[in-house]
Amino acid sequence: MSPLPLTNARPSDAERDHALAVLRDGAGSGRLSHDTFIRRMNFVLHAQSRGELDSVLTDLPKPEPRFAGWMRSVRTRLARADVWRRLEDLVGIPLARRELLVVPVAQLALPPAGSPTVRIGRGDGATLRLADVSVSRHHAELRHVGDGWMVRDLGSMNGTEHNGRRITTPVRVRPGDQLSFGAVTFVLTWSDDSH
Repeated sequence: MSPLPLTNARPSDAERDHALAVLRDGAGSGRLSHDTFIRRMNFVLHAQSRGELDSVLTDLPKPEPRFAGWMRSVRTRLARADVWRRLEDLVGIPLARRELLVVPVAQLALPPAGSPTVRIGRGDGATLRLADVSVSRHHAELRHVGDGWMVRDLGSMNGTEHNGRRITTPVRVRPGDQLSFGAVTFVLTWSDDSH
């Protein structure tokens, strides 16, 4: 049995995640419409070979290498710090923030068993409206199924993460789990009536 060419090899989860990141960048920069992004995202999730993944990304720019991005970030930060230092010297008072603010993670109480589905998003029809630009109009939903709650992403642009992992299928959630809708993160708790 001869080895398969690399383009015919089955893609790994890391390769799929990389392809999804390139598609998100393309949609975020306006190179892909929302419909094209959704169509290509579904194609990436069902691709059977690396060649299929490559064909979805051929018209999009390659992401810059990590080292180049890191160097650009360092240069930008150094330039900003130098400007702040010069202003501080000129004015005579500290202007730059010296320590990072720690933003506590908000808590989200799971409703009591049998409650209607909770729709999360930025749009008018959302039960839980989040006014952050990283949240899609119809982002995700929490639904009570059997003896617990499930979270499902609704094809959002920036994705839904459960305990730090992006989800593509419905996932069971429990108190203590962390859910992120785009850049907005919650820790799940019980409501008074839910257990």
